[in-house]
Amino acid sequence: MDEQNQGDELYPIAVLIDELKHDDVLLRLNAIRRLSTIALALGPERTRDELIPFLDESVEDEDEVLTALSDELGSFVEYVGGPEFGHVLLSPLENLATIEEPLVRDKAVESLNKICAQLSQHQIETYFTPLIVRLSKADWFTSKISAAGLYTTPYPHCTPQTQEGLRAQFGGLVRDDTPMVRRQAATSLPAFVGVLQPDVVVQEVIGPMFQHLSSDDQDSVRLLTVDVLIAIAERIPKEQQSSHGVLLTSLRGLFEDKSWRVRYMAADRYEKIAKAVDEEVIARDLVPAFVKLLKDTEAE
Repeated sequence: MDEQNQGDELYPIAVLIDELKHDDVLLRLNAIRRLSTIALALGPERTRDELIPFLDESVEDEDEVLTALSDELGSFVEYVGGPEFGHVLLSPLENLATIEEPLVRDKAVESLNKICAQLSQHQIETYFTPLIVRLSKADWFTSKISAAGLYTTPYPHCTPQTQEGLRAQFGGLVRDDTPMVRRQAATSLPAFVGVLQPDVVVQEVIGPMFQHLSSDDQDSVRLLTVDVLIAIAERIPKEQQSSHGVLLTSLRGLFEDKSWRVRYMAADRYEKIAKAVDEEVIARDLVPAFVKLLKDTEAE
């Protein structure tokens, strides 16, 4: 009887492996969607020891299959034995975060953040932050793009020393040679600013990061800094804003940018900017800027 049960247990993993290697993409996709069922049959230990390593080696497939795999792994913590073993899921997701297809990468980043939220400080320091550093330092830009979206979730749970290192790594993404990486850094920076201490925002974000991005030669990067400015203004006490010349100069610069796309974004976010800054800045900088926008020759 025991042999029969063992045979029944082995059967699903054998079927799964066959289907994951099948020529029919639909069969492979269905196998991915049934991973949780297979994991339940295997139990946490065998899932950790057998299934996850197998999946780690299965990241060469159709984008549709890899997107589904990235999605499934985000909800897999309970199947590997709970949060204390959650870090075993990081390796396949790290590989998926380097894939060229944006849909796969985005889902991998989403799942990584989902898992990170369940990890202990020790696991974050030991497994998650080194993963961020590896992706941030990778040669290929796709890895760096994924890395930019992974800083905010672990940061509050790290030691001051690790936090300092993470800020330095993010600064590297801001100054990356590739516009796609700088764009993603600018996209991710508002959320990152939200978990930083106000004094850190003043010392390390306004000049080294925000000013650098707001003067980027690509308007597709500059237009994203409107949301960065709002995040910074929301983080700094209003009574201190007028003393930050770089911030106010950049604010005026966005409204007067040579690219209509940047001016359009500034106009679109005008109300949010007005709510985030103090009355002196509104009267001195925002109102004149808005009057200029009303006279803008660009129809958009």
